Amino acid sequence: MKAIMVVGTTSHAGKSLITTALCRLLSRKGWRVAPFKGQNMALNAFVTTTGGEIGFAQAVQAWAANVTPTVEMNPVLLKPQGDMTSQVIMKGKLLGITKAADYYEHYFDTGWQLVQDCLQQLGEQFDLIICEGAGSPAEINLKHRDITNMKVAKYLQAPTILVVDIDRGGAFAHVVGTLALLEAEERDLIKGIIINKFRGQKSLLDSGIKWLEDYTNIPVLGVLPWLDHNSFPAEDSLDLLERRTSKNNFETNISIIRLPRISNFTDFDPLESEPTVQVKYVKPNETLGYPDAVIIPGSKTTISDLLTLQQSGMAEQIKQYIAGGGTVFGICGGFQMLGEYISDPDGLEGERGEYSAFNLLPLKTVISRDKIARQRTVNSQYPLTGFPVIGYEIHQGSSNFVNHKNTENQQNYHPLFDDLSLGIVNDNQSVWGCYLHGLFDNGSWRRNWLNILRQRRGLPSLPTGVPNYREQREVLFDSLADFIDTYIDLTPIIKHWT
Repeated sequence: MKAIMVVGTTSHAGKSLITTALCRLLSRKGWRVAPFKGQNMALNAFVTTTGGEIGFAQAVQAWAANVTPTVEMNPVLLKPQGDMTSQVIMKGKLLGITKAADYYEHYFDTGWQLVQDCLQQLGEQFDLIICEGAGSPAEINLKHRDITNMKVAKYLQAPTILVVDIDRGGAFAHVVGTLALLEAEERDLIKGIIINKFRGQKSLLDSGIKWLEDYTNIPVLGVLPWLDHNSFPAEDSLDLLERRTSKNNFETNISIIRLPRISNFTDFDPLESEPTVQVKYVKPNETLGYPDAVIIPGSKTTISDLLTLQQSGMAEQIKQYIAGGGTVFGICGGFQMLGEYISDPDGLEGERGEYSAFNLLPLKTVISRDKIARQRTVNSQYPLTGFPVIGYEIHQGSSNFVNHKNTENQQNYHPLFDDLSLGIVNDNQSVWGCYLHGLFDNGSWRRNWLNILRQRRGLPSLPTGVPNYREQREVLFDSLADFIDTYIDLTPIIKHWT
């Protein structure tokens, strides 16, 4: 089968972005393209039409390729949950929880066989597979358990692109060192180098490029200038460190609590894309201030993050913020935290017991072994009625609504959707909560919610007849493809098959 492998000299070199751009570019050139990542360790997940979990980046890459995301595109997904443990998801289904030291012994053989099986299935359906590596292919202490990088490239005999981040410095040493640590058979598969995130005048780099090509005998396919990555979906929490949140003309500001085990923060990319909205991530030990809204996002271990918010004083800050007229929105784990308590009878997230939560919504949650993962299409009931909303659920545990008098705020509550279990809001619209990931992707719903914040500031309403974020993402895919086509020469890769 025809395939291209994209590996990086380091984590965060730009593999995901380049893989996404290649998916769109080659799809536009007439190839039937599928993305692939054998094993992904990610905090952001997506649910396929079959109810399987894959890394969100692979879903994005599938959309870029104009195909439906499937579990075969990411057969092994590891979701870190702290204390050196991860959920192990294979072909979309949760198999168990493992410590890092035990993963190789218990899951390596099964995972590698699954990688081969999924590649075969994709090879029968598509003309070309664009494979993304993970981290570095030259981690010599981990290579014996690596089913994502050069083991996949060798299995497919795929021409491989090596991506290096020059912005961090040491790019030439990273390339040469990576190649030196590869086996001869692996090195022979490296058919091109991409220098990514370059700032400055390219002519000053030309002598270095010539030296690198002469020294390695591998062509530099191109140099990609620095690109603002804020509008591109992030793969893990490292991306949050580099997000630039400053906007010159913002009118409303939203603070997102950066939980220690934050997950699915791709939910907020549509908010960051709003030109009038400033998004800021706030750590639990920082001062909250008085933004227009505070969002408590999803969490891989809700109880642990709840305790962190309580012990750090952030929980009290949030309560004081609401008492002063602020607006709080909890999503998934954040939704559960806003309830009265969270019970963990089987000790799935730590010690067995019942944990007091924020007591701001009439909600009681029980963590269970059964995991809910499914796509949803529902009708909005609030703040607009009868409008279709698309999203997905990923959570362990179920929440039940209880007598309102048990909450601190004696108010009535309104369902956000025609399925009450998905979310509610109180009378004065100060406390919102839902299980639906991808909610803000829905353009009209997002704008209606933002207009509630704007009205409190005396600002005029934004137009609500806007496309969903998926359509904005399509424009981004085409821009990325044009970007790659402008700066990268894929001839050395394509000629591998001709």
